[in-house]
Amino acid sequence: MSVHASRPIRVLIVDDQALIRAGFGMILEAQEDIVVVGEAEDGDAACRMCARSAPDVVLMDVHMPKGVDGITATRRITAEHPGVRVVVISTFDLDEHVMEALYAGASGFVSKEIPPEELVRAVRIAHEGESVVAPRLLTRLIESFVRSPPPRHRPRLTGVTDREQDVLVLIARGHSNAEISAALKVTRSTVKNHVTSLFAKTGVRDRAQAVILAYEAGLVKPGDQAPRAAGS
Repeated sequence: MSVHASRPIRVLIVDDQALIRAGFGMILEAQEDIVVVGEAEDGDAACRMCARSAPDVVLMDVHMPKGVDGITATRRITAEHPGVRVVVISTFDLDEHVMEALYAGASGFVSKEIPPEELVRAVRIAHEGESVVAPRLLTRLIESFVRSPPPRHRPRLTGVTDREQDVLVLIARGHSNAEISAALKVTRSTVKNHVTSLFAKTGVRDRAQAVILAYEAGLVKPGDQAPRAAGS
């Protein structure tokens, strides 16, 4: 469990099913460090509520057939409210809509069947600025749906050092900071410093966005295998 923030984590729940909203709300409201500041049944209402309620984390359903969809709403919220973390809700782990939501700025995803304790943990992780998805599952998801971007979309890694690029490649291949530390034979604190610097230079928000950046920049391709860490 993370250290509780000085004020409760403010959460907005967006889903077209009232039972899902109510269930998630009950789980989250039972926590001392989390408060649900609103519920919305479509993306348009979610965008309006973000402006009024100033949530820290938005749980966003990607499968809303009526009104503004979850992907469009995610794109709008992350653009208009950069400090808000969006975690998408999906029925399936490997879902093309989830991939689109990650491209739109989401910080990760959870399943609608997620256990209560994992839902709480996901909200806290998102609030701390981390990606809400296991690194290798994130890599597998992106490999399943990534397409080679046209040259005009290929981002420039201006100012990124060779070592920071090495770190980016290992992030994209599903390595944790501990595994990157072992692979590059540097301390974990050094890896953390490289990650912080890399994110600042490239403007990515979290590891999910970093993985997408690495694919778009052509540093890794679907099917690439990560080198084994020293001693493994």
